[in-house]
Amino acid sequence: MEEKELLPHLFRTEYQKMVSVLCYTFGIEHIEVAQDIVSDTFLSATEVWSIKGIPENPPAWLYTVAKNKTKNYLKRDSLFEKKISEEIRYTTLASEQIEIDMSQKNIADSQLAMIFTVCDPSISNESQIALALNLLCGFGIQEIADAFLTNKEVVYKRINRAKEKLKEAKIKIEQPSKLAINMRLETVLTTLYLLFSEGYYSISQNTVLRKDLCAEAMRLNYLLVENEDTNQPQVNALLALMCFHASRFEARTDDNGELVLYEDQDESRWDRKLMERGEYFLNEAASGDKLTKFHLEAGIAYWHTHKEDTPEKWENILDLYNHLLILEYSPIAALNRTFALAKTNGKEQAILEAEKLNLTTNLFYHSLLGNLYSDLDDKKALAHFEMAIVLAHSSSDKSLILKNIKRLKKEG
Repeated sequence: MEEKELLPHLFRTEYQKMVSVLCYTFGIEHIEVAQDIVSDTFLSATEVWSIKGIPENPPAWLYTVAKNKTKNYLKRDSLFEKKISEEIRYTTLASEQIEIDMSQKNIADSQLAMIFTVCDPSISNESQIALALNLLCGFGIQEIADAFLTNKEVVYKRINRAKEKLKEAKIKIEQPSKLAINMRLETVLTTLYLLFSEGYYSISQNTVLRKDLCAEAMRLNYLLVENEDTNQPQVNALLALMCFHASRFEARTDDNGELVLYEDQDESRWDRKLMERGEYFLNEAASGDKLTKFHLEAGIAYWHTHKEDTPEKWENILDLYNHLLILEYSPIAALNRTFALAKTNGKEQAILEAEKLNLTTNLFYHSLLGNLYSDLDDKKALAHFEMAIVLAHSSSDKSLILKNIKRLKKEG
């Protein structure tokens, strides 16, 4: 991987690890200091690597430089040293003796502690998720704004407000208690779900697939699975969902980077090992008596790993959507349900259900109706596809819609 590709990738995967370790060490009130030190570390990498080349072990280089910058900061900032002297986990604060632990175990412990710290109930759910996406997942303000369908100013205020509340409440970054886990796990899982979704279909970067984001969401989810207290059924269900979706990564785009619809995907490009991992975690999720939306969505994703267009498949998918909408209604889930309804009950009934949703500003609403009306009323189909292309953000979406428009015009 070349430097221009490697550094952004490492920033995504390593930045939040280093910030978590420094915050875990010094306390939540020093978030900005931790972020500044780590950002300066990546700036140094940009300068040094362009001259001396990429080191043999880039992450280790970053960790070493971050440690040294932390020590240098302590040397020159006596106020910071004085403020944290009573809180630090080490017996001495002499900067030359400080050891910032960047071992994989401490990184994992730090990130687990940080996940539950930023999801503290003293801040709103929206702010919890925004801060977690920013600190733990390396999301930029614009990316978070896109995920929330809001603007940058709103997200910026949410993140700053969340930081200030955590500081005011003097929340300690520590391994979560069982009570904290029970109270905050749903928000933690929602954060990881949003991260995976942003990677699976990104608007902000004008690309269909960003595997590094999805891999990061899965890595954080693995942290929860590997911890005895957080290894709960819904955690396994979300990881199963991620595995099933990720198993079809390679088939979702063609060699030109264009989006390939599910029906047209080359099944030989699906990752069978990831499917098997998904089945393993879905089985693990079956314990207990609590049914969550992650269980139901994982079940839907499981059936999509079976390419055969059988009545059993679509009846199971429709049934799972019906339960999902009862458990937690979502207009998008209702829209997706109509595709399964078309497969089981025919296009006419699906059109009636879809149009009731009236999601006239939604790209997928018009794309779906365009497909449903095709061969029934091509004039209406064309009108929906033309509206969809107006709403499309990515070039891949526009290209796919244009193909449908050209096909309809040719047949007409």
